[in-house]
Formats: sequence, structure tokens, C-alpha cells
Amino acid sequence: MTTRTRVAIILITAPVLVFALVGGLMGKGRAAGETYPHLRVFDDVFSLTTDNYVERVDVDRLMHGAMRGLAESLDPDSAYLTAADARLLESGADAGPAEVGLDLTRQYYLRVISARDQSPAARAGLSPGDFIRAIDRQPTREMSVWEGMRRLRGAPGSTVSLLVIRGNAAEPHEMTLTREALVPLAPASRIIDGAVGYVRVPDITAGTPASLREACRRLQQAGAKALAIDLRGTSRGPLEAGLAMARLFVRAGTLAILDGRGTSRQVVAAGEADGEVTLPIAVLTDFGTAGAAELFTAALSGNKRAETLGERTAGRAARQRLFPLPDGAALWMSHAWYLTPAGAAIHERGLQPDVPVAQPDVEFGASAPAGDATLDEAVKRLRAKMAA
Repeated sequence: MTTRTRVAIILITAPVLVFALVGGLMGKGRAAGETYPHLRVFDDVFSLTTDNYVERVDVDRLMHGAMRGLAESLDPDSAYLTAADARLLESGADAGPAEVGLDLTRQYYLRVISARDQSPAARAGLSPGDFIRAIDRQPTREMSVWEGMRRLRGAPGSTVSLLVIRGNAAEPHEMTLTREALVPLAPASRIIDGAVGYVRVPDITAGTPASLREACRRLQQAGAKALAIDLRGTSRGPLEAGLAMARLFVRAGTLAILDGRGTSRQVVAAGEADGEVTLPIAVLTDFGTAGAAELFTAALSGNKRAETLGERTAGRAARQRLFPLPDGAALWMSHAWYLTPAGAAIHERGLQPDVPVAQPDVEFGASAPAGDATLDEAVKRLRAKMAA
């Protein structure tokens, strides 16, 4: 190995050592003493690669790939950021005020968690579970969620091209979306079947708990005896807002548990003024239910305040923060996550509904089947509770 390469290993391995000493995320970390044998193996792999690969290796490219792989092994929301990316994140520089309404996770490629209601992505027919194979012809195989989300933003009226794979389709579907400046959507409500109030919550913001309270009040005044709260495809919003929403329905008990590395667990509990809405509740979920919506669902389900119906949720309930590295790069890493009231993990696992109801698979260009099986089942079960 050349002197230059040895120096490069020392300089570039330093961030790896920092990362190793920080430890893997929560349950995934190893004790620091167990880390050093792996670093020696890493040094051997690096040396063998740079000395024996069929062509000369770009050391920077190799190390960036190793860093990226380390971060990706934690969870989809963690990422290795180059020095340029870290400066962008720290500066708060916006990639643009417009977007297409997609939220993403990682599963080999970037994968759609949800396409927000009334967004360009929703109008184009994108749905939870779709794989984004390329963004503007750039493959997503080595693209972090952070980078993918940034590439989707831009100026209003600008376009972005996506190469999408759905289900077992042999050929990817190419589409071009026009970015728009999206505004938060308030909950929408109506009466179904005479006595069941239906509330669609497409977005969760700091103002959503108050809006949800008002929607429930109007439905009760209109004669609602039970509520179906639709959180399918609801993946945005501050995690704390999901817990604030849950306070409307849970009178007493644990709403969630915040667990972090090196800190004691924090129990988030309902207070004396909570639980003003006492009607029977059904919560509708799918793979697009993520983050704040998952915390809301877990709080109601864990306190026996709601029956959940639909599909398993996304499993996205962690807080991230930036860990700077000596060379200017950084790790954008999950450092704490929320657990259910019973102490079960939500992040990367999701919530299994009480009553599974599969949503139909729809091919690109095909019309969705009439009806809504999940909502129909929720209404049926709520009416049975009202009659009991």
C-alpha cells in the first residue's frame, strides 16, 4: 500500500472511529470494546481493495461509499452527508419552495411512504409502496432519503422526472411531475350512514389538534355517535402534534414513551384536562400512515380508545439530529424514538391493525375499484358498538 493511501486511511477512518465510539443506534450498537476488531477488519478490507482491485481505486469514492453503507445499516432515516450536504442542512438552505407531495423511505431503492392528498404525486397516481428507481435520471440505489427528498423540491412550475416500479411490474413507469407550493390541508369531516362521523386528516401540523377538536364538535352537533378517523397516507407533521391530537380522546394513561441512547425513558401521559371526546373511535391506517399519525394511532389503540383497521403502518417514529464529523461531513442520525404505551417499538416495525383490511392494488392507468372496504368495515363495527 502506498504512503498516500495509508495517510488517506488514517484521515478518512477517523470519522468511522468517531461513529463507532458513538455506537450503533440504540439496540443496534455494540460495546466500544467490540468495535476495534471490526475496525481492524475494515482496515484489511480497505488495504486489499486498494492494492488488488483490477483498476486503481478512487479512495474518496470508496470511503464515501463505506460511510454511506454504515449509515444506511441503521435505519432509512439516517444518512451520511458529505461536507457540502452537511453545510446545506446546517444553513437551513431550502432546495425550493415547491414540491410534488411525496414522502420517502428506503428499501433498496427509495420507496414511497405516501402521496399527499391533492398533490401532483397523488394526481399522477403514485401510492404507498411504489419504488422510485430514479429521480431526474439519477439512480436512487445509492441515494439517501434526505437527498431524495431534496431533489424533489424546486421552484414552482419546475418539473421532476421519476422512474417508478409498482408491484411485480416488469417495466418501470416513467412520469414527469410539476412542482407546486403546497399548503397544509385541514381535516375534512362529514356524517356517514346517519350516525358515524368521518374525519379525514391529510396533514398533521401544530394547528391540527385544534382543527380536529373543532371537527369532532361539529360532528357531534350534527348527531354523530361514533367517529372514524382516516389517517391513510398521513405521513407528515411534528411527532408532538400526533400526541397532542391523542389527548383529545385519551382521558388517562400513557400516550407514548420516548427512549433515547444514554437517557432514561420519558413517559408521555394524559393529563387532567384530556379526553374530552368520549365517542367510540375507529382509526383507519395503511403503509402511508407514518410519524405523528402513528403516535396518535398507538396512543388510542394502547389505551383501548380505538379499534384500528386497514394495513400495517410505515414504522417511522424516531427523532433525528446532526452529528458533525472532523472532515466537515456529518451523520444525520436517529438518536431517540417513541414506543407504544406498552413499550413496544414502532420505528421500522410499524403498527399492525386490530382488523386487517387489504387495500386493492391498482395498475398505472387503471381506475381504482368502487367503494372503500376499510371505511365500510369501520362503519359496520362502529354501528355494532353503538347498538350494543
